[in-house]
Amino acid sequence: MADFGIQGTPGGSGGIPGWIDRIRDILEPLPPVFTTFWTGDHLLHDDEPWPEAWTRLTYLAAALPRWRVGHLVLSQSYRNPGLLGAMAATLQLMSGGRFILGLGAGWLEEDYRAFDFEFPRPGVRVAQLAEAIELIRTLWTESPATFQGEWYRINGARVERPEPPIPILVGTNGPKALKVTARLADWWNWDGPWEPTYRPAYENLKAACDEVGRPFEEMTLTASLSISMPDDPATFVPSYSHDFYPGQIFGVLGPTPADVIREIETLVDVGVRHFPLAFDSIAELRRFVDEVVPHVRLDPKP
Repeated sequence: MADFGIQGTPGGSGGIPGWIDRIRDILEPLPPVFTTFWTGDHLLHDDEPWPEAWTRLTYLAAALPRWRVGHLVLSQSYRNPGLLGAMAATLQLMSGGRFILGLGAGWLEEDYRAFDFEFPRPGVRVAQLAEAIELIRTLWTESPATFQGEWYRINGARVERPEPPIPILVGTNGPKALKVTARLADWWNWDGPWEPTYRPAYENLKAACDEVGRPFEEMTLTASLSISMPDDPATFVPSYSHDFYPGQIFGVLGPTPADVIREIETLVDVGVRHFPLAFDSIAELRRFVDEVVPHVRLDPKP
């Protein structure tokens, strides 16, 4: 059965003043079909500071003990992967097994330049992502752990083995990164709805799994959804674009509960098992809880 999460801060920003109280007020009343909270990983955007993602989510894991937590997604470039693996193992222990490690190759050049991270070409960042995952898995499963890669290495490192094992999620639609996902990830995330956004990446991931001989059914599929159910359906905007993905159209679910239900059920039927949801306002989140959750089918058709 599929379930839901909350991605970001509905109807607001992630600014620090009052943020934890705001998030607690949003999350605590939600029904049990909501199981996760996700935040992005930026340090600066449009010349404005962003609260650092790891610290923020670690605090939230302690403040809200019923929720699983993860990032959509951590940039593999920002933290040494050996240290990140140790941080993740510690959070898994301290949270009672509620962490999902979301990783990506990194993309926001503004962050890289401002904080003096190297910003290699995309193919190198994807190769670094693969190495980071391989190193982290080695660290979690071998003691002492040694890994020698082109970019990253550890030598005789030791951490407490995470229990239960931490799922590694990769968020991407890039063909090279999808091959990394097929080979190394437990979970995959990309944006819905099925058309026009999710299907092409889904089909490329399935082909990549076939290429490496991995059963596609082993992958836990997740789909991030932007939900818009405004009071006036005439104001609904069905799509948006993203500067980093020129030519890519990102769909929005809405404007009516029936529209949202149809799109979620389409994704459920192709195997999606979890939906991180973003809302423009608290009112629209409440509308979703009242008018979508009781009626949407979260099991695939037989």
